[in-house]
Amino acid sequence: MKVAVVGATGLVGTKMLQVLAERNFPVTELIPVASERSVGKEITFKGKQFKIVSVADAIKQKPDVAIFSAGGSTSLEQAPLFAAAGTTVIDNSSAWRMDPTKKLVVPEVNADVLTADDKIIANPNCSTIQMVVALKPLHDKYKVKRIVVSTYQSVTGTGVKAVDQLFNERAGIEGAMAYPYKIDLNVLPQIDVFTDNGYTKEEIKMIKETQKIMGDDSIKVTATTVRIPVMGGHSESLNIEFVNDFDLTEVRELLSNAPGVIVTDDIANLKYPMPLDAHDKDEVFVGRIRRDESQANTLNCWVVADNLRKGAATNAVQIAEYLASKNLIGQAVEA
Repeated sequence: MKVAVVGATGLVGTKMLQVLAERNFPVTELIPVASERSVGKEITFKGKQFKIVSVADAIKQKPDVAIFSAGGSTSLEQAPLFAAAGTTVIDNSSAWRMDPTKKLVVPEVNADVLTADDKIIANPNCSTIQMVVALKPLHDKYKVKRIVVSTYQSVTGTGVKAVDQLFNERAGIEGAMAYPYKIDLNVLPQIDVFTDNGYTKEEIKMIKETQKIMGDDSIKVTATTVRIPVMGGHSESLNIEFVNDFDLTEVRELLSNAPGVIVTDDIANLKYPMPLDAHDKDEVFVGRIRRDESQANTLNCWVVADNLRKGAATNAVQIAEYLASKNLIGQAVEA
């Protein structure tokens, strides 16, 4: 299968190449794409060197699939060009997520909505992905009514500039700032820009994307998204109100058996999910599972995942794997 990775030199693009290699996606030809200033440079994939090409050159090569992580404006402009050439685009930006004509997919939740006609497929926001993976088995059983989510998000979600800012501050070095304030030894209750209603765009993404992925506009969501000075993954505190009551033992069993979920919930031995544990892993980790004793039919839990992997690269590759396994793109591969 001929695979283009657009934005191959960025944090997420680099992780996409790593995930494609680790999961042995059947890449017969790799086409790394980046900005004009990177064209001609080389990247390494599975021990071989590949030259970075321009978008125009990549489209001429008619890849079976193009995985995008190059920002919203680039996706809006270039994804339709690939799609017009017959390529299936899986886009990691926010450009297409709320477009009613495009599917927004987390394979463990709603891969079955995909068809061969879907030429531009949206990868959800990193925070939304890990939340809905944990919610899916519980929604199927008890029906989610309302979610209150507070996030604790890694600087890697912002990009290389933010990682550099954190480590510069830690080393006492003056440097470029990705954030309006210091991030080391600090917490920023702002991710993305503020909108007229006082919520940030990140918070609104979590609200709208959750309803779209779960296929249920009746689910109420309120979110507060926060940047913290950590690497390795995003953490979330979820307060979930269900229509129906639940049994805690059954909740743990449902989550333990859910695809892509690992339950780490042993408070007697101080075992609970942390970003350090999720780093470079593809699963969503769930712990601190307990009943909200202030309200009926309501559950509290703590959810952690590597935002560059399951929150971005791995989810995109899993979409490609599903499409390939169902003969919806390129050649057939084992599911």
